[in-house]
Amino acid sequence: MHTDATASKRSERDYSGARVYTARPITIVRSMGYGVVDLMGGGWNTIVGGLMLFFFTNYGGVSALQGASILFIARIVDAVVSVLVGPLTDNFFRTRLGRRFGRRHFFLMIGAPLVLLVFPLLWIAGQGYWYYLVVYLAVEVIMAIILIPWETLPSEMTENYTDRTKLSATRMFFSACGTFLVFALPAAIQATGDPHAYLIAGTALSVLFALGVAIAYFTTWERKITPEYLAQLEAQPRQSLWLTLKTTVIQAGSTFRNRAFVKHLVIYLSSFTAKDVFSSALTFFVVYSIASSETFGLTLQALGIVGLPVTIIAGFLMVARGPRFLYATSYTLITATLLSLGAIYVFQPQSTIVLLIIVGVAYQIGRALLEFTPWNVYPFIPDVDYLMTGEHRAGIYAAVMTFGRKSTGAIGSLIVGGLIDASGFMKPGTSGGVPVDAGCTGECVLVQPAGVSGAIAAVTIFAPLILIIIAFVVSRRFHLDKQAHSVLLAEIGRLEAGGAKADVDLQTRTRLEKLTGQPYEKLWPLEEVKREGAKIEPSE
Repeated sequence: MHTDATASKRSERDYSGARVYTARPITIVRSMGYGVVDLMGGGWNTIVGGLMLFFFTNYGGVSALQGASILFIARIVDAVVSVLVGPLTDNFFRTRLGRRFGRRHFFLMIGAPLVLLVFPLLWIAGQGYWYYLVVYLAVEVIMAIILIPWETLPSEMTENYTDRTKLSATRMFFSACGTFLVFALPAAIQATGDPHAYLIAGTALSVLFALGVAIAYFTTWERKITPEYLAQLEAQPRQSLWLTLKTTVIQAGSTFRNRAFVKHLVIYLSSFTAKDVFSSALTFFVVYSIASSETFGLTLQALGIVGLPVTIIAGFLMVARGPRFLYATSYTLITATLLSLGAIYVFQPQSTIVLLIIVGVAYQIGRALLEFTPWNVYPFIPDVDYLMTGEHRAGIYAAVMTFGRKSTGAIGSLIVGGLIDASGFMKPGTSGGVPVDAGCTGECVLVQPAGVSGAIAAVTIFAPLILIIIAFVVSRRFHLDKQAHSVLLAEIGRLEAGGAKADVDLQTRTRLEKLTGQPYEKLWPLEEVKREGAKIEPSE
């Protein structure tokens, strides 16, 4: 009795008027408050894809395969954690902390100080395999508990297509800033001759990342929890960890019934893994295939700054032309730059540095579009699921996407590291964290055996090219755009207002079946639930 009374008292407490549940107009400033977290999101993914393997092998004292195995092991473990975080945040409002601080925002609140404390530890040079594995795993888990709930916020904050696009466009603007900073900071510090460039840069980034998460906590909000929805959450049975994992796996599997999501996932995983593989190999390519400097390799990656104006333009194009146009433009540019890079390696022209900069700028334009488009499409995927299930499951979709990317990214890193090691790559020795060779001072690298440069060039060019071609083919069959989303929301509104499924017009039926991959009769199960409920006679 005491337990029931306590639960009843807790469930009756009303937090619906709290700031975190108070919706406001989505202005540019508030969009920036949301999007600033992707300074960390985009920055961290760029670090993993483009910087970590090179740092491990050239500064950490581990081989390329060992460095890749750190990325692989940590990302697989983190992928499992990510699958749990999504549904955890979906149901966290059942707890007192979740109701008070927000089921998504609570994780932002605890994540900011953790980033500040743990992230700098990753950049201490010469610590060896086990140190980097443990610290890297800790950072990955911290990123997951922040980014997964944060990624659901556009679906929480608004249902409007243009407003969601505004949020996502601002997010990608900061993502481009993060991509630039993670290369530009160590390159600039390294150019001064400081042997601790990566540690200094990592500490500065930790401050920026934590500040961004704190800003998002105070400037965003969640969908208001009505008394009816609170009662529904409280009515759900509590589950053990094993049962939670089992339920999560079942829910994750159910997302693959959503045709729009399956296509979206293939596009997302193929293109982002291609980007990760390319970024992981590029600095190796510049240093060991083109025989240029590490600073130039980092600078070439820092050309991601061109993504800033591209992201702004892409926001308008997303509304005007839709995702298929952006995908086609992105993949065409990236294919052309990869082939150009191969030509530069083969012919080694005198103007190699200038040509690499031109190719690098073109690639970064394509990359900015590649990163912008999937995450602008994602907020509309849970709406398709809502028509299919009658449930708000943005968290599980974000978790599946994160699990997929981390899994494929881990495999991609392992392949890159394995192929580089198999080619005969020799890790540089270290002295104070600076790569050294006999008779060499300052920034220099070990001379590699014959065949290493060709193997690195092949990995840099052909592995991403295959994945980009797959993404391009699938993107031509993707049909979730502004018009389709408007039809979807209109039908959901009609059904929520009590409209009968039998009254749907043929054009809407056809479009929704094409979008979901399910017969229309199986959509909107809430109607069947209400019909069955109406058949039950109340007890006397």
